[in-house]
Amino acid sequence: MATTTRPSPSSTPWPGWRTARTTTPTWRSATTAARCVTAPIRWAACRRTTSSARRASTPSPPASERPLQPVARRRSPSPPKKRKDAAPATGEPGLVLAHHGQTSLVENEQGDVLRCATRRNLPRTLCGDRVLYQPTSPREGVITRVLERSTTLVRPDRNGRIRPVAANLDQIVVVIASRPSFEYDMLDRYLAAAEIIGTRPAIVVNKVDLLDTESRERLVNRLNGYARLGYPLLFTSTLTTDGLRDLHACLRDHTSILVGQSGVGKSSLVQALLPDEEVRTGPLSKVTGLGRHTTTVAMLYHLPDGGHLIDSPGVRDFTLWPVTPAELARGFVEFRPWIGQCRFHDCRHNGEPGCAVAEAARRGDIDPRRLESYRDILARQA
Repeated sequence: MATTTRPSPSSTPWPGWRTARTTTPTWRSATTAARCVTAPIRWAACRRTTSSARRASTPSPPASERPLQPVARRRSPSPPKKRKDAAPATGEPGLVLAHHGQTSLVENEQGDVLRCATRRNLPRTLCGDRVLYQPTSPREGVITRVLERSTTLVRPDRNGRIRPVAANLDQIVVVIASRPSFEYDMLDRYLAAAEIIGTRPAIVVNKVDLLDTESRERLVNRLNGYARLGYPLLFTSTLTTDGLRDLHACLRDHTSILVGQSGVGKSSLVQALLPDEEVRTGPLSKVTGLGRHTTTVAMLYHLPDGGHLIDSPGVRDFTLWPVTPAELARGFVEFRPWIGQCRFHDCRHNGEPGCAVAEAARRGDIDPRRLESYRDILARQA
């Protein structure tokens, strides 16, 4: 008959003191007993040992004594599925001369011009785009890819939607007319747009044949501030060919676009620069003194001395697309030495205390009229 005895503190701890067995202990209980006898800790610690620790330190029984366990079948790893990437678009390289509706005029490397449609999964093509196309007939084809653009000039339409104008430009030539009088604010908006997208701006004052000597000198003095900022300033006349040679030199080896109000003579300048090209011009409006929108789409022409010239449709007004105040401030090149020196790091240069740009305008380092023009554009962005 088994008896129950509690070990004394001096006796050897034995985990089976509750029910001393008369039978021979199993391999598991014997192992546990041996471990507890040799352990330098109290017997209670052995009973508190976690089951995972006991399993880790307990040797496995002989294979003949282990119960049979179901064996899970391991699946052999299946080979990874090959990703089906879209095949790269192929075709012949071409240059978009103009885009209208669903059709683009594409010039290939041989100088042939084809009417091409664009695949529906591609972005809208722009004048100046580099593309790949597949010919479908001697005079027609399909654009299969629009190559990456270096720059893109955009402008909002009357409804505020962003409309792209041309791509891959490196120079924007703002054309203003000596008469009727031009808007300085619009000129500043064009110059800021050119700076923001990373192109070189230039200013062309056309129709100087309408000015007498005194009026011309007065106009030159008013515009000299732009020349001091580093902007090329040219005076031209298609009637007397004044300044056309300088304009040729300014356009050489550049991809330039002529922008400005309708009626300032952009298409007439293109016709004077490229007399062999067919350029559409229209009569001036007798009411406003400005021409009707004679150029309906942007058109690219090749310059004989190298480079490309894009004639864009005239506009009544030009507004910048949405930009941040920091981007707009960098569009005014004379602000750059003082940007970052204001009291507040997020200064908008619009009357904040401690504005370094406003202080420079008070000292005369910045033209105050240009600062007001910047603030006018900033108000339009709100």
